[in-house]
Amino acid sequence: MGGLMKLEIKKNIQKEEDKNLSFRAFDLTTENLRNYLKPHKKDHFFIIVIENGSLQIQIEDKIHSLKSGKISVVFPEQVHFVSEPSDDLKGKIILFEEILFCSDILKNELSTYNVNLSTQLNCTILSPEDFEQSLHAIEIIKGIYQKPSLIKKEQARFHIKIFLLGLIESIHGLHPILHKETADKPIYVRFKKLLNEHYKEQRTVQYYAEELAITPKKLNSITKKHCGETAIQAIHNRILIEIKRQLLFSDLSHKEIAFDLGFNSPSALNKFVKAKLKETPTELQQELAQMYIG
Repeated sequence: MGGLMKLEIKKNIQKEEDKNLSFRAFDLTTENLRNYLKPHKKDHFFIIVIENGSLQIQIEDKIHSLKSGKISVVFPEQVHFVSEPSDDLKGKIILFEEILFCSDILKNELSTYNVNLSTQLNCTILSPEDFEQSLHAIEIIKGIYQKPSLIKKEQARFHIKIFLLGLIESIHGLHPILHKETADKPIYVRFKKLLNEHYKEQRTVQYYAEELAITPKKLNSITKKHCGETAIQAIHNRILIEIKRQLLFSDLSHKEIAFDLGFNSPSALNKFVKAKLKETPTELQQELAQMYIG
């Protein structure tokens, strides 16, 4: 299976100034959707805003139906593609580099919000008033994109942040756990961060509990409360996500995937997938290929 296409923002050049811009803003047209109809990754954020009509967007293994008033934010490296755009489709596309989205906002002030932000923002719906405000912000961003200047580029950065913070606020209000300020929420956030950094090498609840200076029992109760699964299930699910990505979108053999993900043999990978999904990596690969490539 061929490698997955990766779209780079610096290669998306519509006009001369784009070479020095870390964002893009387009109308949602058939032409501008052309590159997004096959599974791919990006090195940048991709926001799609639907004003009229509908389309489907598949992100990783979830399909989202987008219609008027819905907004989807796809994070860098998330595998996705668009399908079934309606004839009356109208909306906007915004692309921007990760550095533009002041990463300290996510990492510091909003770290307690950032539990599963990259999946929660995949499909959001705003109130009509908030959606109108978002459209206004996007029109400003689009105007700056068409005629950028040094000062205006800074303004665009500001407007994109405001837009994203509005989306994050809406998610925060809707999330059943996140709007409750519980004392252990920061521990759960730290657990998720540690897991993303170390899941290839560290598979035990004991390791994460020790890093967080709590007991395994306490870690289990925190993860159950915040995501409905035990700590070991969270660890295994993180590994499974990576196995699915690599089976479908990398050129690695099953042996290479096994060693990359910290298994000591291909048969150990086989055994893990079979235990979790009741199928072999080969069967899973075929199933995913049908889902994505059809």
